Amino acid sequence: MAHDVIDMKNFKLDAEEQELLDSLEKGEWKPVKNQKEEIAAIQIAAQNFMKKDARINIRVSQFDLNRIKRVAAHEGLPYQTLIASVLHKFAAARV
Repeated sequence: MAHDVIDMKNFKLDAEEQELLDSLEKGEWKPVKNQKEEIAAIQIAAQNFMKKDARINIRVSQFDLNRIKRVAAHEGLPYQTLIASVLHKFAAARV
C-alpha cells in the first residue's frame, strides 16, 4: 500500500499527537496479521458512527443564522454541515 508523504512542518500537533508520531517514527508500531479485515471493520464502524440518522428542528434568530451562513461560506461548507460539526464538537467535549 503506497503512502503519501506529508510535510509535518505544516501541522501543529498536540502532546498526544506528537507522542503518537514519535512512537511511529521509532518503529514501535507493528502491523496486525489480518490487516484487510481490520481495515474493513474499522471503516464500517466509522461509517456507522458518522451516520446522520437523527433530525432536529430548532429556532434561531435571523441575525445568528445569517452569521452562521457567512462563516460556513467562508469555510466552504454548507451551513447545516457547519452547525452539525459545531454540535458534534460540543457533544464530544462534554462526555
